[in-house]
Amino acid sequence: MALPNSYMEYPNRRYGMDHQWYEWSILQDRPEISWPHNARVAIWVNVALEFFPLNQSPEPFKAPGGMVTTYPDLRHYTLRDYGNRVGVFRVFRLLDELGITPTVSFNSKVAERYPRLMTEVVQRDWEVIANGIDMGTIHHGGLAEDTEAALIDESLTSLRELSGQPVTGWLSPARSESMNTLDLLAARGVEYVGDWQNDEMPYAISTPAGRLHSMPMSHELDDQTIQLQYQQSETSFAEQVEDAMTVVYDESSESNGRMVSLVIHPWMSGQPHRIWALRRALTKVMGYNDVWSASGSQILKAFQAG
Repeated sequence: MALPNSYMEYPNRRYGMDHQWYEWSILQDRPEISWPHNARVAIWVNVALEFFPLNQSPEPFKAPGGMVTTYPDLRHYTLRDYGNRVGVFRVFRLLDELGITPTVSFNSKVAERYPRLMTEVVQRDWEVIANGIDMGTIHHGGLAEDTEAALIDESLTSLRELSGQPVTGWLSPARSESMNTLDLLAARGVEYVGDWQNDEMPYAISTPAGRLHSMPMSHELDDQTIQLQYQQSETSFAEQVEDAMTVVYDESSESNGRMVSLVIHPWMSGQPHRIWALRRALTKVMGYNDVWSASGSQILKAFQAG
């Protein structure tokens, strides 16, 4: 049976991108960007502070890093808890030592359950961004719009109150969105999201509620992705970060800045047998001349200023 003509009808069908969120463009053809201090590369490090519920639902899917065995999966639950109780302080000390200014993404349940972590972040003047409620509460197309709005409100309200910051950055749990997520975020004062992986520099996204930006937070340069999902070694993790920095630095200049992002999970890289790999990678990255370690909001502000 032939498909009806209406099957191919789509109001946004056009050259480049078949939607109206952003314009299609090639990175090399965009205006040049100058970072502060004549830096060639902006370094965006995100520390992911996550809470994985012991009884998380398998629907619509389990976030990477979630429970694996039958209930109660205490082996994986307590390992994730280790990150927020032990490993995180090892990671924070390393960032302090190397003079790195990270962004810290919080599930709101982490901030509520571990108030010490919020204190540690705020007293360092590090930026807090929202990572939803917890890693068992996934944003997806099956959610009613008012249900998703309530989830976003709960996360943002809690984190804004506990941090005293405006919290204008967002990372969805498991980087999963519905078709309404961006609009709901823009309406609530969120200025950038880290979910989209289709670029190496920020770009504007238009929604009915206003404009926000995609700040590409690398899924490939993520300690969990490389070592847990791809089953590669700590040495390979360090080498991949170093290789990415070499390429991006060579492609950049003082008048044509670029960005490298890296995601750290304390329950992964905060382990005593893995912290050396994170130290090796970050030491190499920060050893280049003309690099700028900054928060997501700082990088976005500089990008918007040109």
